[in-house]
Amino acid sequence: MDLQQIREEIDAIDDELVQLLEKRMDMAVKVAEYKKQNNIPIYNPTREQEVLDRMAKKVSDDRVEAISKIYSLLFLLSRNEQEKLIKQEES
Repeated sequence: MDLQQIREEIDAIDDELVQLLEKRMDMAVKVAEYKKQNNIPIYNPTREQEVLDRMAKKVSDDRVEAISKIYSLLFLLSRNEQEKLIKQEES
């Protein structure tokens, strides 16, 4: 496989990832709606740790740190999305 083929494969993976990430953010909006209706705080460190633990079991040991960092960023972005939505609805 040459460099161009490798990059094309990465581009295809990125195309899939962006669709999945957008879908995940859509779910974060649904979570925010539920939390608002049920007066549940946005930040749930227990849930985030559960997800990190679950993901750590799915990857090789040498990638746990990288995957954890990616998921920590996803959590932050999801919380930001939820906060934005709740503030818009309160205005």
